[in-house]
This record gives sequence, structure tokens and C-alpha cells, in this order.
Amino acid sequence: MEKSFLIAGFGGQGVLLAGEVLANAFMHADKNVTWYPSYGAEMRGGTVNCSVKMSDEQIGSVQDDTSDFIITLNQASFDKFTPMVSKGGTIIVNTSLAKKVKTRNDINYVFAPITQMAEECTGNVKIANILALGILASASGLLDLQSLEKALDTVIPEHRKNLLPLNIKALKIGYEYDLSTANV
Repeated sequence: MEKSFLIAGFGGQGVLLAGEVLANAFMHADKNVTWYPSYGAEMRGGTVNCSVKMSDEQIGSVQDDTSDFIITLNQASFDKFTPMVSKGGTIIVNTSLAKKVKTRNDINYVFAPITQMAEECTGNVKIANILALGILASASGLLDLQSLEKALDTVIPEHRKNLLPLNIKALKIGYEYDLSTANV
């Protein structure tokens, strides 16, 4: 089984960190993984995205024209990457920063106020990226929380380990998000 993922937003939203955590979580689950970051020349506020591919077998190419799962953290990313969701794939939309609109009928939508949830539940909007990973894990059924928690511990640098409990809390909040109301 091979699945491809794309995470997109603007600089400062932790898109690359989320991709690195996702890739490491799959490695902890004994999968083959690629992680490919892409960002504009701007430091903060520019567009950022990264691709993660996981497979039980060796991976032949890093990127695909489409992705099975896409997380869009803002409107510009939703507009740009919705056409790249594979037929039957899933897009997770941060409705705090993007409109709740279905532009295709051949994909699954998960609408969630990710930034708002991060602020209300953790007091920190910067944790929205990790909350989104929890939603992705739940929606995809491909990862458990333990693999993501191990990945966070691996990826977060030593001088930021004090943020690990907050990140784990955000993961759990995302993972427990009610998906039955998320595509209405």
C-alpha cells in the first residue's frame, strides 16, 4: 500500500514541522517514507507546502501529481491544492482561515475550525498544525496516536521539549474531533 499526503499553508504555520512529524510517525510504524518540502522565497507569510509519501514497499518517486490526503491550513492553499486531491481522496480544510465550500463531488471533505480549536483548547494558535495531524490520523485510519507521539518526541528539539505535552494534547484533540459533523 502506498499513500501520498500534502500539507499546505503559509509560512509560520508549522507546515514543514507537521510534515516532518508525519514522516517520522510513519517511520515509527515501520513504513518507507519520503518527505519533500517546498516553500517560496518569503520568510513568513509566503506559501509553504510539503509532500509525504508512505509505502510498505520501496518508494520510486518522491512526488505525485495528486495526493490521497491534503491538509489546507488557509484559503490560498485550499484554492491551489483542491484540484490535486486524488479521486476518492480526502481534503482537510481549516475553516478558521478558509471557506467551507465543496468544489468537487468526487472527494471527501473534512471541515474543521483548526486554528480556533487550537486557541480555545490549548491557548496557542501555533499548535494548529499538530491538531490538524490528529484529524488526519483519525480521518485516514493509517496512524495511531502512539506513532505520532513518538514522532513528536523525535522531531521536537531538546530545547523545545517543554512543548511536548502541549503538542500531545493538540494531537489528541484533533484525533478525537467528531468527523461525523466535519463534512456538513
